[in-house]
Amino acid sequence: MKRLSNKTCVVTGAARGIGRAIATSFHNEGAVVIVTDIDEAMGAATAAEIGCRFERVDVREEADWSRLAGIVPVADVVVNNAGVTGFEAGLVPHDPEHASLADWREVHRVNLDGTFLGCRYAIGAMKGAGTGSIINISSRSGLVGIPGAAAYASSKAAIRNHSKTVALYCAQQGWQIRCNSIHPAAILTSIWEPMLGSGPGRNGKMRALVADTPLKRFGMPDEVAAIAVTLASDEATYVTGTEVNIDGGLLAGSAASPG
Repeated sequence: MKRLSNKTCVVTGAARGIGRAIATSFHNEGAVVIVTDIDEAMGAATAAEIGCRFERVDVREEADWSRLAGIVPVADVVVNNAGVTGFEAGLVPHDPEHASLADWREVHRVNLDGTFLGCRYAIGAMKGAGTGSIINISSRSGLVGIPGAAAYASSKAAIRNHSKTVALYCAQQGWQIRCNSIHPAAILTSIWEPMLGSGPGRNGKMRALVADTPLKRFGMPDEVAAIAVTLASDEATYVTGTEVNIDGGLLAGSAASPG
């Protein structure tokens, strides 16, 4: 039997990148997958390629979550993956001194408000059965300071904390609803494109960005999806309120040998 057979799984921000990889892996493991995204054209195309269903959801909007609850009232797994860095429209200041309040709020609105609403939806969709798995995509940036991306780091740190709160709340209610967070570091998706560019210096920028990573490479979306499959499956029914780092050893320390 496939690992997610007969499970209904909702994945946000699934049109591309990590979300798409998770939706694909869930489908391959036998799940009924609902791909959601704000990008209707790309989301619908992704769902068609995978062979699953698409629903447009702007994770910032409570009304969209209410509509999804009417369409998909019961779910076994919810992955809150949708997120932004704040650099999608180009490089703008996101350091603590020069970031605008509007830019700060927009990053939190997508990343943190979207995850809050997604968790709230998930609880409602799971509490009838009293079981389920909520997976929130945080980041390595939620565990350390990031001077040039203050809002992103702050929002991802808050997702880490809220995941633990949700886990404890569900346990307090006597439900077997688990909530965990995944913390990817440098995963090669389109979110990095504004920083990498397409010019002759791209390869050099890539090497520089992973120079401090012990494994000396970017991670791949499928490697994050593999962790999500495990957390979604019945293999992880005693895992809740925890975090999984997938960072090529970055947070372990230095791989440098003494001189």
